Amino acid sequence: MSNVPADLKYATSHEWVREEQEGVYTVGITDHAQHLLGDMVFVELPDVGDDVSVGEECAVAESVKAASDIYAPLSGEVIAVNEQLSDAPELVNSEPYAEGWLFKIRANDINELNSLLDAAAYLATLDDE
Repeated sequence: MSNVPADLKYATSHEWVREEQEGVYTVGITDHAQHLLGDMVFVELPDVGDDVSVGEECAVAESVKAASDIYAPLSGEVIAVNEQLSDAPELVNSEPYAEGWLFKIRANDINELNSLLDAAAYLATLDDE
């Protein structure tokens, strides 16, 4: 059973979103996604200042098994990236909801959060896989 914290929002494409302060959100990939991918060897992150749109490919996670696109769960400006991942991509595996976060975004429209799933709904999508 995957770890799915109740305080986060989720995209069906396996990204999670945590509100840090009003309008600013941290994004990462779920425990389920990192299990599917396997041991991370490289994470390509967006650049600070990039504008991303919901559903747009904005990062890539490369593991020993495959490379997988990561999609923006919200539209907005990337305001920070997790620099630790350049030297320690395995943090995505060991701490997907903590030190393994990918980037922070200043959302253009917080109403986009309404299209994301809560923990129970995300878990239900995993049952369907």
